[in-house]
Amino acid sequence: MKKLYIAVGLLMALQGYSQSKETLKADALFENSRYTVAIEEYLQLANSNKADAYVYKQLADSYYAVFNMDEAAKWYSKAVETKQDAETYYRYATALKTQGKYAEANKQMDIFAAMMPNDQRAVLHKANPDYIPSLNSQNKMFDATALDVNSKDKSDFGAVLSNDNILYFVSARNTSATDDYGQPYIDIFSSVKNVDGSFSEAVAVSELNTRFHDGPVAISADGNTVYFARDGHAEGQYTKGKKVKLAQIGLYKATKVDGKWQSITALPFNSTSYSVGSPSLSADGKTLYFASNMPGGLGDTDIWKVSVNSDGTYSTPVNLGKDVNTPGKENFPFITDNNVLYFSSVSRPGYGGFDIFKADLTKGGEAVNLGKPVNSEKDDFSFSFNTKQNVGYFSSNRSGVDNIYAANPVCRVEAITAVTDVKTGKVLADAKVAILDNAKNSIETKQTGTDGRASYDVECDTDYVLEVSKTGYEPATITFAKTGEKTVMIEAALRPVNELIKETHIELADINFEFGKSNITREGAKELDKLVEIMNDYPEMVILVKSHTDTKGSADFNMKLSEKRAQATVSYVISKGISNDRISGKGYGESEPKVNCGEKCTDEQNAQNRRSEFLIVKK
Repeated sequence: MKKLYIAVGLLMALQGYSQSKETLKADALFENSRYTVAIEEYLQLANSNKADAYVYKQLADSYYAVFNMDEAAKWYSKAVETKQDAETYYRYATALKTQGKYAEANKQMDIFAAMMPNDQRAVLHKANPDYIPSLNSQNKMFDATALDVNSKDKSDFGAVLSNDNILYFVSARNTSATDDYGQPYIDIFSSVKNVDGSFSEAVAVSELNTRFHDGPVAISADGNTVYFARDGHAEGQYTKGKKVKLAQIGLYKATKVDGKWQSITALPFNSTSYSVGSPSLSADGKTLYFASNMPGGLGDTDIWKVSVNSDGTYSTPVNLGKDVNTPGKENFPFITDNNVLYFSSVSRPGYGGFDIFKADLTKGGEAVNLGKPVNSEKDDFSFSFNTKQNVGYFSSNRSGVDNIYAANPVCRVEAITAVTDVKTGKVLADAKVAILDNAKNSIETKQTGTDGRASYDVECDTDYVLEVSKTGYEPATITFAKTGEKTVMIEAALRPVNELIKETHIELADINFEFGKSNITREGAKELDKLVEIMNDYPEMVILVKSHTDTKGSADFNMKLSEKRAQATVSYVISKGISNDRISGKGYGESEPKVNCGEKCTDEQNAQNRRSEFLIVKK
């Protein structure tokens, strides 16, 4: 539904192809923004073999205007068989992205960029044409969940939560009246957020609704002022086109008195020549943001702002510029209490259709894509965020119809690992810091800098394991438990590996084996790597590996098992580059217990008897 609502008057059709008497009726409908009816006329021409590249392009543009990207892509593919204007290749690329066809979309963007090299969209494309992998790999910012206020099969979008726990949104669920496209008009609804996070049954905000399109809305911090969009037909604000009355979207203000919205007034910069809609109000009530295709913008629809003066007047609208806007469509702005602007764009690098971006207006810089699961290959738009309750809301047609979703921020923490020498306290540069999940799956490995530090931005409600290592030092494994802190400092003091050299042996931790088996475990390999490093530092050193078992099982079985384990240990060390004449192994079974407890050994005593010894034969 929002597709038709924001499409009216906003498609800049590029003419210049073969209009003819056969296309006159369809062209008139197209020029009056009656795209759905125009589609029927163009399709009749296409199905009767009277279509040419012009008809294919008009069909594609009509579908593009109502955001039916599958059909738009189909007809653009036919249109570009004949050379087209640059914008057609851009729109074809946009439609292909919504289908997940990124490689083909890039080909069309290459053509567009060659034709319009200085266009901001071309510059963004050439800077990073294969951005999808990096977009997929970025840290998840939010979890997304559909709300229970959604209607079953009608469009719901534009949700914003007031500080008094009222969720305002627009919906097409009222089917008593339809627009020129045969679609229900959208109305403003409200629902109360309960203590348990659920929502009450939605009710229409009758004093703000007309028989035409109304909404979305912006609510002041105190909940007593509302700005909202409204179809110009409701106020008799329209121009006469060919057989239709062409109305634009305008912005209106109302105040709450005794629980009812009153004193509805139109904003002074409304026009019958362009639309202004999708309002958002700053926390102090002094700046109003909105979307418009008014003159002076960068392209199709842009994000603008005006100052709201204390005497109720407004400044001249100001365009937010290229850090936010592009020559394409930007819409649905929302400004947070801390001056972060969320907005939707079809023109910035995204998954397809509308993607949601954020821009820190205090710091400046390029807008950031919110990534999945907020964004998808379909239309994702109308993001709002209540900083006091730390929850956002957005809309998407990923299920086939516009629905409202909650966006819950993923809690993140910066885990900083400081690596030092345990004896001297000296910081250790170029140490490896690997982060693993709690299932011991490696996520990423970083090197410490000259300050001996490496940091990870991770989810704060998950346990992690850090493995820290450096040549010449004994590795350390540190568990990093879930935390609500924003930053956590983790100290990793490494022992020089040569401290493991004793008078008669190398002091390693137990070399673990699976029960009744002789294959080296991951933990055992880490210990043996220490031995390898020592033997590399001492090229004349010769080692004898003595492997022992507990008294469980028969003596014969234990002897054979210990021999296999000794030889497996020797084989591992040799596989790491140590000459086979420098290490040998022998199994002793249960013949040389560390604790002589016979058949009555405790679990702890059995553990002590299951051991490997690394005797120094020669230094």
